[in-house]
Amino acid sequence: MGEELDRERARRLNRELHRHEAMSRAARALARRDLSERELGERLQRSRVAPALRDEAVARLAGVGLVDDDRLARRRAELLAERGSGDALIRHDLAGRGIAGEVVEAALAGLEPEHARAARILRARGPSLKTVRYLARKGFSEESIGDPVAEGAPPAVR
Repeated sequence: MGEELDRERARRLNRELHRHEAMSRAARALARRDLSERELGERLQRSRVAPALRDEAVARLAGVGLVDDDRLARRRAELLAERGSGDALIRHDLAGRGIAGEVVEAALAGLEPEHARAARILRARGPSLKTVRYLARKGFSEESIGDPVAEGAPPAVR
C-alpha cells in the first residue's frame, strides 16, 4: 500500500515542505498589501525562512509578476503625489522600501512635475509662510516652492 520512507526520500519531503511553507508565508504577506522584493525578503527572514528558500520564493513570485518593484514604485509615487507629497519625500519612501534608484527616478518621471504640484497646493492653501513650511515638510524642493511663491505671493511674502 505505502512505500517505505528511506532517509533520502524523507529529506526530499522535508525540503519540499519547507519550500511550500516559504511560498505560503510569502503569499499571505502579499495578500495584505503590495511589497517590494526587499520587503518580502525581510518578512520571510523574520519568519525564519532559510536564505535559499527565501530567495527562491521571492524570485518565483517576481517571475510571475506578483512581486514587481516597478509597479509598486509607480503606484506608490502616484498615491503620495496625490496626497500632496514632493519628490524628496516620495524618493525617501521608495528608497526605504528597497526600490532601486533608477526605478525610483522612473516612477518620479511619470508624475506631474513637482513645481506644478507645489503651485496647486499654494493656490489651494494661499501664499503664506505657513504654506511654504508645509510644502517643505512634504518634501518639495526649494525651487519648486520658490517659483510659485514668487509668482503668486503678495509683496510682503516675497
